[in-house]
Amino acid sequence: MNNTQKDNHILTALKGLIIGATMLVPGVSGGSMAMILGIYDRLISAVSSFMKNKKENLVFLLIFSMGGILGILLFANPLLQLIERYNMPMLYFFIGAVAGGVPLIVRESGARRLTWRILGYIILGLAAVAFLALLPPDLFQTGTASGYAGFFLLVLAGFVTAAALVLPGVSVSYLLLLLGLYDKTMAAISSFHLPFLIPLGIGLLLGIVLITRGLEHALNRHPHPSYFIILGFLLGSIAEIFPGVPSGIALPICAVTFAAGFFIIVFLSRIELKHGA
Repeated sequence: MNNTQKDNHILTALKGLIIGATMLVPGVSGGSMAMILGIYDRLISAVSSFMKNKKENLVFLLIFSMGGILGILLFANPLLQLIERYNMPMLYFFIGAVAGGVPLIVRESGARRLTWRILGYIILGLAAVAFLALLPPDLFQTGTASGYAGFFLLVLAGFVTAAALVLPGVSVSYLLLLLGLYDKTMAAISSFHLPFLIPLGIGLLLGIVLITRGLEHALNRHPHPSYFIILGFLLGSIAEIFPGVPSGIALPICAVTFAAGFFIIVFLSRIELKHGA
């Protein structure tokens, strides 16, 4: 293994660690962080085209997963405590991180200037997130059916939930609430209730495979609409974590944390450009 490969593996593990650490933060999705950190395309490709290059994709996914697990175990709870104690400054840090990821997304799209069509794609992404946010929890009540119908509905719910896992800016917890499954899913996980978890897991795996394949096709064949709709998703997700306008001593503190989030992502983007991660 040469030095470039080692650097790429370290960067992949670091990004996995950051995504794992932030996965439990309300309003911050794993897909959003993956897009901001510039690893989203590679993850989509590794999952959707796994069989084309099994060894390389397996190594990549293992390194990323180990970083993610480490991030959850070491940093998720401390980060949640920081957000609870210093809510507004920490949320501005994440908003700054989203802002810092915008130049990378624009660069990946290949767009050279802002056009009305591109603006339309961004608005479409924003509208999709806004529409989901306006729907009341427990709207569909997927978890009320039983027997074969209940099994099928749980598979379908797993498929829909996969979209939230894969797409940036879409909250898994909110989507489960929307389907009327949040409490049941949490209870099933804590009690390891397989009759509930198996069909949900089948739908989840099926959804991840099919949605990632569709996304890979869209990102490769139609980069402008795909990247800018995703950018709309990301910008729309800011509304979910926006804590309001700071005042007094909170104003300069939030300005500093916003700048910190912005420049950390810009710095990581430059490292990626250098090493081609």
